[in-house]
Amino acid sequence: MIGQTSSFVGHFDGQLGSNVSCCPYYKLVPISNGCPYYCTYCYLAFVYRKYAPFIKVNINYDTMFKQIQKVSARSRSKITFNMGEMLDSLALDHITNLTTMLVPFFSSFSKAYLMLLTKSGSIDNLLAVEPNNQTVVSWSLNSQQVIETYELGTASLDERIEAAKLCQGHGYQIRFRIDPGILYPNWQAGYAGLIQKALTDTSPENITLGMLRLLPGHFRLAIEAYGNRARKLCDNNFVKGATDGKLRYTPKQRIEFYTFLIDTIRSFDKNVSISLCRETPEIWNIFKDRCEFKKCNCVVW
Repeated sequence: MIGQTSSFVGHFDGQLGSNVSCCPYYKLVPISNGCPYYCTYCYLAFVYRKYAPFIKVNINYDTMFKQIQKVSARSRSKITFNMGEMLDSLALDHITNLTTMLVPFFSSFSKAYLMLLTKSGSIDNLLAVEPNNQTVVSWSLNSQQVIETYELGTASLDERIEAAKLCQGHGYQIRFRIDPGILYPNWQAGYAGLIQKALTDTSPENITLGMLRLLPGHFRLAIEAYGNRARKLCDNNFVKGATDGKLRYTPKQRIEFYTFLIDTIRSFDKNVSISLCRETPEIWNIFKDRCEFKKCNCVVW
């Protein structure tokens, strides 16, 4: 649906309760109500469950540009406009052509940055415009088995890495987000293959790691929508303990997953910054010497 909105920019303060925190940033939302992909675990499906089942493209772009300028003008430090929090940044870019407007627009700023996050291989528009230091493009990566099982409609792992390679070659800063990590038999081989492919072909400035986390109410919604595929995903001994209200794998499972991925990343790249996404202090304390808290996917440092 084509429409308008009065609010393109929202602020996330980084607070998710007393024991889960994140870096603050601004959410840029020109497209609302959902996503054209069918990721079983997607929290947007739960967030937007009370709205009509269509995607709304807001085209009053003058309002969007004015709001970005207003927020940027009053900031004295670096700020990030994250267009990947409430939508996939590139999934509909071949229809909206938003990046052909936003990337050049951000080139005029010195402290404001555009963060694009995607599971898409749709980069024609990014390659058609001049890159700049104010735009960062990040890909959400997962093992091909997880993509085929739980991320229906998205680009394959090879397509995502090829898109990242082309964008980096064109001059963009690129990042990767391996999130949500999902455990399955012989998951180590799948994630090791992912890292080998990604770091053989590209040199990201950051890799942020996270594991599956779901709100309790999401279980019912996912099972109603996806049946056995969701039942298999939810058939884990998830635990409470995080103040964001979400259920997670046990600390032992998360520590094992992060340790394996960090060790594998370091075998290919000794210098890339690594961070964790929305983890608890007990996990951060274990990896405090191996991960950088202030250098994560959604913000520019």
